[in-house]
Amino acid sequence: MAVSVGVTLLSTVDETAVVVVRWSADAAALTCGGVPMVAKADYLGPSGARVEAGHASGTLLGKRYATPDGAVELLCVKPGQGSLALDGVPLETKTAKPLPASD
Repeated sequence: MAVSVGVTLLSTVDETAVVVVRWSADAAALTCGGVPMVAKADYLGPSGARVEAGHASGTLLGKRYATPDGAVELLCVKPGQGSLALDGVPLETKTAKPLPASD
């Protein structure tokens, strides 16, 4: 699957959908609930698989998920039960940076 900025990825185990905001060329397998995600164009419906144990911390609508180094960033557009991971490493919720004071 060729992943690029702007592509919508869907989970095959729950309702999670994310849009790619930043993607490194060397990034590998993106999973949700322990199962690989697919591009919206390739989605054939739920696979019948369940969210794997240890991969069920969930995703939150409107939150950005990123790798610690910032190479991959995703925006959750539909929440679900499965958690996002890249090469088995869970993605972290990106926190908003405070704006500078305007006096």
